[in-house]
Amino acid sequence: MIEFGTGGWRAVIGDAFTRENLQKLTLALARRMKSEDVADRGFVVGYDRRFLSVQAAEWMCEVMAAEGVHTRIIRREAPTPMIMFAVHFYHLPYGAAVTASHNPALYNGVKLFTAGGRDAAEDVTCELAGAANAVSTEEIRLIPYPQAIREGLVEEINPQNAYLDSIIRTVNMDAIRSRNLQIILDPMYGVSRTSLQTILLTARCDVSVIHERHDALFGGRLPAPNVETLGALRAAVIQGRADIGIATDGDADRLGIIDNIGQFIHPNEILCLLYYYLLKYKGWHGCAVRNIATTHLLDAIAAAFGEACYEVPVGFKHISAAMRAHNAVIGGESSGGLTVRGHIQGKDGIYAAALLVEMLSVTGKKLSELVEELYALYGRRYMAEYDWPFDAANQPRLYALLTGDALPEFSQNPVSVSDLDGRKIEFPNGWLIARFSGTEPRLRVFCEMPTQAEAERYSQVMASFLNLQP
Repeated sequence: MIEFGTGGWRAVIGDAFTRENLQKLTLALARRMKSEDVADRGFVVGYDRRFLSVQAAEWMCEVMAAEGVHTRIIRREAPTPMIMFAVHFYHLPYGAAVTASHNPALYNGVKLFTAGGRDAAEDVTCELAGAANAVSTEEIRLIPYPQAIREGLVEEINPQNAYLDSIIRTVNMDAIRSRNLQIILDPMYGVSRTSLQTILLTARCDVSVIHERHDALFGGRLPAPNVETLGALRAAVIQGRADIGIATDGDADRLGIIDNIGQFIHPNEILCLLYYYLLKYKGWHGCAVRNIATTHLLDAIAAAFGEACYEVPVGFKHISAAMRAHNAVIGGESSGGLTVRGHIQGKDGIYAAALLVEMLSVTGKKLSELVEELYALYGRRYMAEYDWPFDAANQPRLYALLTGDALPEFSQNPVSVSDLDGRKIEFPNGWLIARFSGTEPRLRVFCEMPTQAEAERYSQVMASFLNLQP
C-alpha cells in the first residue's frame, strides 16, 4: 500500500516501492490534476542518486504522457530544494522528487509538491494515497519514455542556473569574497556537491570535498548528517584547519555542521544562530516557527527581540504553512531542515549553508565563538535524543500509553501536557516529547533540559514507562 508520512511516501525498494505502485500514484495524481482543471499547466519531476531514482522518474513521465499531462523532467541528479524551486519557477500546480531523503539505502520514495513549490498538505497526500491504492493495474496506460520525448510530451530541463542565481542574489557574496574561508563539503554521496560548491567557489571560498562519488549505498552509512555520521568530516576540518565543515543529507534539504574546532553543531543551534543573525546583524523583523520537537531556545531569542515563536506538529508542511500565515523570518526543525523568508517555501540545506557562510563573513567571528555568544545571552540547553524500532504488533500498546491519562513519574510536576503530535510534557525548566516517526517504524523521544544528565534521565524515565528496550 502507498502511504504518505511527514516527509512524503517512503518504502522499501521491491516491497512497497515498486514500478506498479509508482505508476498507480502517478495516474492518481494525473486524474487529480484533471479534476482540478490544472493538467494543461504541466508537471515537473526530479530525482536523486538512489537506486532506481532515474528509472522511477521516467516511469512517472510515461504515465503522465499517456494522460496528456506535459511533464518536465530535470535531467540531472537534483537536490530536492531545486525541484521545489522548479515548481515555483515554471508556475506549475504540482511537482515531485524521487527520493527517500535521509532514509537507509534500501528505501526510495516520492516527495510531492504543490503550487509555489510547497510540501503537499496532509489532506492532499491522504486523498492521493487513497486514490492510488484504488487504481487497478489494467487502468494504467503508458507512452514509452523515448517516444514521449520525441513527441514533446516530456521535456528534459536543467533549472540549476536559475536556482543557484536565486540563492546568490539573496546572499552577501561580497562579504564572503572578502574572507577567503576554508570550507570542507561532505555531500554524503548525495546531490548537493555541484550546487553548493558552485556557490562557494563563486564567492572565492577554498572548497575541499569528501564523499562526492556516486554510491547508491551511501558508503554503507545512513545519509543523515548527525554526530554519529560526520566523523570523517570532523577529521577533515581539524586536519585542514578549515573554518567550517558542511554536510547535507541524501537529497540536500537538511544540513549538518562541524565548527572550526571540530565540534558538531546541532541543528537546533544552527536554527537559533541563523535567527539571531538575521535579527541582530541584518536587522530583520518577524517571528519564528519550529516544530514540537525543536529547541525552546528559539523562543527565548524571539522574546528578546519582541517577537513570537510558533509551535507546529512535525512535518515541514506545517512549518511552511505557519510561516506563510505569520510572515515568519525563519522556520525549522531539530532534524536539520530550515528555510528563511523570501526563499522557497520548504527546507533547503544548500541555501542554509550559504547563509551560514555569510554569517561567518559578516560577523567576522568563528563559528565556535558565535555559539558561545548565543549561549551567553540566552542560556545553554541540552538535548537528549533516542529512537527505538518497533514491530506493528507493538504499536497499539505504545499508542495507548502515549494517549492515556497516566504519565511517567518525574522528579518535578509537569506544567502542561500536549497531544498535538505525540505526547509533549513541559516542565518549569524543560520539556520532553515521545512520538511516532512519520517516515520509519520507530518511536522517538526528545528531551531538553538545563543539563545533559537531566535530559538523559528524563528520557530514560519515559522509555521505562513505555517499556522500550535499549
